[in-house]
Amino acid sequence: MTKRAATAVFAATAVAVLVVPVPQASAAPVPQPRSVTAETRAAAGRAAVAPDTIATLSRFFAREGKVAPDAARPRIEGEAIPVSYLSPDFVAGKAGAPVARLEFLASKAVSSDGQQAALWTAETEAGWQVVNIATGDDEFRYAQLGAAKLPGGTVFREPQIDAWYVAGGSRVLPLDEDAERAVGPGGTSLGSYRSRVTRAYGDKLPGSAYAKAGGAGGYAAAAPAGHAVAPVAAGGVAGALALCTAGVIAVRRSRRGRATA
Repeated sequence: MTKRAATAVFAATAVAVLVVPVPQASAAPVPQPRSVTAETRAAAGRAAVAPDTIATLSRFFAREGKVAPDAARPRIEGEAIPVSYLSPDFVAGKAGAPVARLEFLASKAVSSDGQQAALWTAETEAGWQVVNIATGDDEFRYAQLGAAKLPGGTVFREPQIDAWYVAGGSRVLPLDEDAERAVGPGGTSLGSYRSRVTRAYGDKLPGSAYAKAGGAGGYAAAAPAGHAVAPVAAGGVAGALALCTAGVIAVRRSRRGRATA
């Protein structure tokens, strides 16, 4: 599978890997739409191909000297896709809460030398904007795997253990090795999955004693070796927007293991 190794936040005066041109006063998140429409896809697409975004992508792909900035020639491939994460409401056991909630839309960027990245685009007070760039193609690859494994299902990420799943009806199926370790190769029932995540994260949600003690509102217990641990509340939009006010944000991911078909 493809693994998020770390999130690097740089001061605005540092050498920019990704400069998100969002003024702090305009960077506050707004509730993301419950579903994706042609209008939201179009808005995300416009943000992805904006001249400032393309210029930033050129610098991003040129990091570490992999390609010259003027030779990167980044392009956006395909439409923006929805990306969902495990829902805190589902973890909390709220009646009718879906297993996942929409966090952002992702657009695939490709450089002239074949590097790939995901542009995370979210709605802010200033409109739809790119709030982060992540290396690799996780969002798109797992969307395809999920559609093939369970047509019509909801593909989502459990960020606390960096696991990807597809859910549909009463089943939750794994899409990578981390998810297999969590629910088994054959997956599990929706009810059993809820029980597992409630046991793991239910006392660490926003507003909990754990959060008030400085636990960032999320799960921070020991994770398996090599895993980044993310809080329950740290979805793509909230986390990325909170960081982009510092000026620069980039998520780098390294390859490890495999995806499961």
